[in-house]
Amino acid sequence: MAIRNSDTGEADVIKDEAAEHSSMPGRRSGFKGWLDGVRSTRTGALTLKIVVGVIGTIMVVGGLIMVPFPGPGWLVVFAGLAVLATEFHWAHKVLEFGKQTLHAWTEWYKRQGWIVRILVLLVTVAAAAVIVYFGLLTLGIDVIEIAQRFV
Repeated sequence: MAIRNSDTGEADVIKDEAAEHSSMPGRRSGFKGWLDGVRSTRTGALTLKIVVGVIGTIMVVGGLIMVPFPGPGWLVVFAGLAVLATEFHWAHKVLEFGKQTLHAWTEWYKRQGWIVRILVLLVTVAAAAVIVYFGLLTLGIDVIEIAQRFV
């Protein structure tokens, strides 16, 4: 037995030999192994929770702000929930509920005839147009006034 570190004496050797005979699985590698290492201390676990909470919350709030506008609003909300779900059980439950609801709505929509599908499309386009109009209006751009100049 060789002493690897004079500060710890034979503790490193004894620990390595015990790990070889252990029935516990080895530490994961890659990103998950790094996360395990961070979570192994109280300070690391708390810091990780805070960082994940802040990033996930910013994503969810940003996504909710983007929802009324054309673009990936709901995608960002679900991505934010997925980030939060890595550290918070309640976020995992909300994410699962959202996925189930989206799946149920999609299945309902698939079963509908072409009249209902066209109505849903028209309502969606009208809502997006109204939201874009008022969004531009808050920036001082009146699309209706500009269109009337050309008519």
